[in-house]
Amino acid sequence: MSTCCSKFTAPVLVLLSLLTAQAARSPFPSTNEKVGRTGGGRIVTPVNQVVTPRGKQVDLPGLRPIVLALSPDGKLLVTSGKTSELVVIDPVTGEIRQRVALPSEQANEPQPEAVSENILQPDKKGQASFTGLVFSPDGKRLYLSNVNGSVKVFAVGSDGKITALFSIVLPPFVPTLRDSKRREEIPTGLALTPDGAKLYVTLNLSNRLAEYSAAEGKLLRVFDVGVAPYDVVLVGDKAYVSNWGGGRPLPGDLTGPAGHGTTVKVDAVRHIASEGSVTVIDLKTGQTRAEILTHLHASALAVSPDRRYVVCANAASDNLSVIDTRTDTVVETIWTKQKANDLFGASPNALAFDAKGKILYVANGTQNAVAVIQFDPADRESKLIGLIPTGWFPAALVFDARRQQIAVANLKGHSTGRVRQTNAPPEFASTQYSGSVSLLPVPAKRALPMLSAIVWNNYRHEQIAQTALPARAGQPPRPVPERIGEPSVFRHVVYIIKENRTYDQVLGDEPRGNGHSNLCIFGERITPNQHQLVRDFVLLDNTYCAGILSADGHQWSTTAFGTDYLEKSFAGWPRSYPDGMDDTDVDALAYAPSGFIWDNALAHGRTVRDHGEFAITEKHWRDPKRKSKIKFSDTWRDYTERRNEINIWSRPAVASLKSVLNTNTVGWDMDISDQFRADQFIKELQQGERDGKFPNLSIICLPNDHTSGTSAGAPTPAAHVADNDLAFGRIVEAISRSRFWPETVIFAIEDDPQAGWDHVSGYRTTAYVISPYTKRGAVISTQYNTTSLLRTMEQILGLPPMNQFDAAATPMANCFTDTPDFTPFHARPSNIALDEMNPAPQAMLDPLLRKHAVVSAKLPLAQPDRCPEDVLNRILWHAMKGSAAPYPEWAVTAGADDDD
Repeated sequence: MSTCCSKFTAPVLVLLSLLTAQAARSPFPSTNEKVGRTGGGRIVTPVNQVVTPRGKQVDLPGLRPIVLALSPDGKLLVTSGKTSELVVIDPVTGEIRQRVALPSEQANEPQPEAVSENILQPDKKGQASFTGLVFSPDGKRLYLSNVNGSVKVFAVGSDGKITALFSIVLPPFVPTLRDSKRREEIPTGLALTPDGAKLYVTLNLSNRLAEYSAAEGKLLRVFDVGVAPYDVVLVGDKAYVSNWGGGRPLPGDLTGPAGHGTTVKVDAVRHIASEGSVTVIDLKTGQTRAEILTHLHASALAVSPDRRYVVCANAASDNLSVIDTRTDTVVETIWTKQKANDLFGASPNALAFDAKGKILYVANGTQNAVAVIQFDPADRESKLIGLIPTGWFPAALVFDARRQQIAVANLKGHSTGRVRQTNAPPEFASTQYSGSVSLLPVPAKRALPMLSAIVWNNYRHEQIAQTALPARAGQPPRPVPERIGEPSVFRHVVYIIKENRTYDQVLGDEPRGNGHSNLCIFGERITPNQHQLVRDFVLLDNTYCAGILSADGHQWSTTAFGTDYLEKSFAGWPRSYPDGMDDTDVDALAYAPSGFIWDNALAHGRTVRDHGEFAITEKHWRDPKRKSKIKFSDTWRDYTERRNEINIWSRPAVASLKSVLNTNTVGWDMDISDQFRADQFIKELQQGERDGKFPNLSIICLPNDHTSGTSAGAPTPAAHVADNDLAFGRIVEAISRSRFWPETVIFAIEDDPQAGWDHVSGYRTTAYVISPYTKRGAVISTQYNTTSLLRTMEQILGLPPMNQFDAAATPMANCFTDTPDFTPFHARPSNIALDEMNPAPQAMLDPLLRKHAVVSAKLPLAQPDRCPEDVLNRILWHAMKGSAAPYPEWAVTAGADDDD
């Protein structure tokens, strides 16, 4: 087996050296540009990247297109995703020709004909799975994997019109682990025999491959494969199945949870999924012929036109494994990034060969590009020869030989809001995503160097190159060292992660910043400490969350990355909701292989203490005879009156936190006041003062600004947010009055914006930088995001970046001055009673508020972000503004409701 790295042409190397030289001249390049569309097809994302897709763009508002298929006659291009329909596109013009609702869940039930777009009532349960959309070889049928336990079957008429036929309902998944519930299977990859008679379906939860008769959907056979099978291809009498999680764990293997009672092999340090594989099944005998180890997150498969090779995309390793179908061994590894030792961050997750098999196209999801691979495994000379810019996170692609065109489905598309125009009235752009399909003409080989340079520039290759510059001797301590390893004035970093607010919701009433006061619902009366902090220190009015809900928000907040598994799980979160707050939300497959910020710190000899982040809350009555559910009023009385009736603690969601977690505090739990969390941190801080010890990195989960809506028996939204505000202020005051204050910096940000309203972007949020060296009273409009905070912490603590995202981030150097001001912060008292409770619906006279109280009672508010975001946002708006205040309809956008 050989390992092939990229070999670029001289013009490309010149461009790279110029970019690196530019990085050396400018330590921290920054911009005041806002996130969103800027015109000319260019958009700025909230993760340090610009998107400038080539070719023709088909906008798909509200759809995250996750699958893509081209009909055998080349006349129909079909996609689907987080939606209850197929979208049929003309591959020449990009015109949407048809929208077809999915068949019902009743197996083989006749379906009414869809005589025009959207005539069928959508199946609200239906949406595409992680992958899986194929035409039959004769083009007369189409099959779609549905994340809710079925394969949807469609007929394709001679006129090209698609109609729903029936659903192949899969056997439910029955977990073997105790206390895990029976649930619907998750079909993923699909493959048909050349005669179209048999359909093969990978069963992602039960770790099997199923064989069905394609005509009527009858189950014929099942085969065991590896963990979380993703894709399947057929070569002769063999089926090749890629396994996201590698081989099945054996006795003695170290394992971790992988969602819904399943397990996966994990490494011993970070406890992240540690293996990928391809299972080879002999379809004649039904036996497993081989289990081929690949690299991490083995996902998409492609067969070379000569059937000699099967290629597997290893999305969490940035490379491809080439399998020789004669020997069923890996004969070549191809890197889809410039160099094998580059930081993690390409995420190859979809594949397509050209007609001759000489070129392989690869969707590099986190580089927003199609990688062009010169495919030559016979001589072990396969290599990356260029990159083509696409929309945001390409997740599926097909090669159109007739038109010499590549069609690409972009999960996040190329839209984060309306185009902003100078001197135009405010446009309330909170669109979280608008998926797209790019129709890319195959570029000439001579065009690849320039296209590659565009891609590198779009993901800030020059910033990434700067992180590799060696530390210089004799540098004075700075708040933010210019190079990693140079000294900082800080020895201690405190990182506070809050929950789900936009900038305008909290600081829109602050006149010095770019706020919109009419959109502010938690202004200074409710959040006096946050308002005082931005006056005493810096006001950041151009900072963004990298994620949009807790499942990806907590990943971005702690790993600076969203993996392929995470991005594709937006299709209903079928395996888990991996925010690390609950046993069912722990999923070793979801986590970035580059690790968490605490892994980075520990690996480099820094001390760490975690106060609730990725911690699972436990609370029980001390009296075993008491069986009633513990509510906020119970924990509040126990806390304020020192009753000591309730035992509250936490345990780590990720085993790597076991040695650093403060188990006396808790993570997510809206029934526990943030004052309790603040107390636990302050107790440790005070003990540290006595011992002279304070960790280099402290992480604090402070979640109650999420609120519980207007649920009866829960604190009002104002009380919950005020509780969070006071706890934040008390923590800052305690640190600022401690012996550690001269060498401590505090960073705080929301994990996500809850798809809330904001007049700049739905990603924009509140963030705080607090220290003796922080500029006092300054307004900082530099564009920052979640990864900027992480990069700044790494720069201060002398930690290398974890991956390409935090490496590309702008350190927050312009928030600081070299002249310290050691004046402590004085926390302001709350103006709201923290135990102000929502009344019962029947006690509310206003019909709308009464309705919202009823709805709140039915929402799954005990779990993070499980309720529809738009519903909760409307409840909060009217709870704070009154029923007569018109809701800002611009907040009701396609894609805002992403976690139902």
